[in-house]
Amino acid sequence: MRSFAWQHPRDQIVETMARIYAHDMTTTSGGNLSIRDEKEGIWISPARVDKGRLRAEDVVRVSSTGEAEGLHPPSSEFPFHRAIYEARPDVGAIIHAHPGALVSFSMCGQVPDTRVFPETYALCGKPLLAPYALPGSQALGEKIATAFSDEAMPKCVVLENHGVVVVGKDMVEAFTAFEALEFAAATLLHAKKLGEPRVLVGTEKMAIGAGVFPMLPQAEFEGRAVSNLEKERRKHVCEFARRAYDHRLVTSGWGSFSARVGEKAFVITPRHLDRANLWAEDLVYVEEGCFEKERQPSRAVSLHEAVYRAHPEVGAIVNALPLHASAFSLSDERMDTKTIPESYVFLKEVGWLSFEEQVEEGGVVAKKVSVSQPAAIMEHNGVLVAGRSVLDAFDRLEILESTAMAILRCQTLGPVSKMTEVMTKELEEAFGIV
Repeated sequence: MRSFAWQHPRDQIVETMARIYAHDMTTTSGGNLSIRDEKEGIWISPARVDKGRLRAEDVVRVSSTGEAEGLHPPSSEFPFHRAIYEARPDVGAIIHAHPGALVSFSMCGQVPDTRVFPETYALCGKPLLAPYALPGSQALGEKIATAFSDEAMPKCVVLENHGVVVVGKDMVEAFTAFEALEFAAATLLHAKKLGEPRVLVGTEKMAIGAGVFPMLPQAEFEGRAVSNLEKERRKHVCEFARRAYDHRLVTSGWGSFSARVGEKAFVITPRHLDRANLWAEDLVYVEEGCFEKERQPSRAVSLHEAVYRAHPEVGAIVNALPLHASAFSLSDERMDTKTIPESYVFLKEVGWLSFEEQVEEGGVVAKKVSVSQPAAIMEHNGVLVAGRSVLDAFDRLEILESTAMAILRCQTLGPVSKMTEVMTKELEEAFGIV
């Protein structure tokens, strides 16, 4: 999510609520956000105001003495926001919402295991569960504050039969963790249709959240001429990264796009910069195995570099987190594209990259991903897709996700009727599939 350094707390709350509502992670009347301001008190979303049309002037300020200032009363759940701030001096922003997957966990009195994805574990830690209490009551505030006061200093607390509360040092950190936790919860629900989901164990594996992928060296590229081709490719990467975010194929700070801009050069999205607000100048330039100095490329940059080096025909690569396809990354089940002609024609066989293969030298990945073998499920890390252009890679990503979605929905209907070898041979001949 982009920096809010120059935005008023009112505007931060409005923009964040707009994202949460747009992605169906709360309802018109549900959820509340707040920001602690050391000088002016607590800014919080109002009670009984349409969350889909929230305006800056609707946001309420509550002073340190408890006086409310604004057009509306503060959220009825203001008491638990105040209780959290009192219990946790490190917290500067709070998100409470009712995203579908996390609400399902709350109904069952469970919390999602964040060890399914290294990034989720790094961003969210281990969520705790707060027992049910009447919404808006002092008892609820006490139970939530108690959970957040745990010695583990949790960032996320699931409220039994209610929803979730996520905290951060600022609104960006809180939202990034909130979004990652709901992604993990939703993916777990899909993965359970395939069997018991696997989790990562061991500190070495979990440390990937801090960047265990092999990292390329840095280099100075001052004074280099930027071609029109590069300008165009940068534009395409940003456009499709934003589209991927809108369609929930990546999160605001997780997921990578890159595009070739020369025989030995490409541009790639930066690490943890808001995918919904990427611009051409934000992308990181990489040439001959080195990225530009004092920039932070995606942690998967070495994997992209290895694929480009091995396959000159590859023009773009995407690391993404489509909810349904990512479910296969937690399962022993392999995704089969022999379901409908489009899936097989555009994806052929979907590969598999074990966690260990991902953190080894990128040459292992390059052997399994190319234009003729464009997609692979990455164990505990979503998917990797290659194409001749950014459009081509994005199209294959969408086909991969729609195929996975259809396969998972078949669980309620019965066994999938797969295409026979005769049918796939016919497709290969008709479409020139090698």
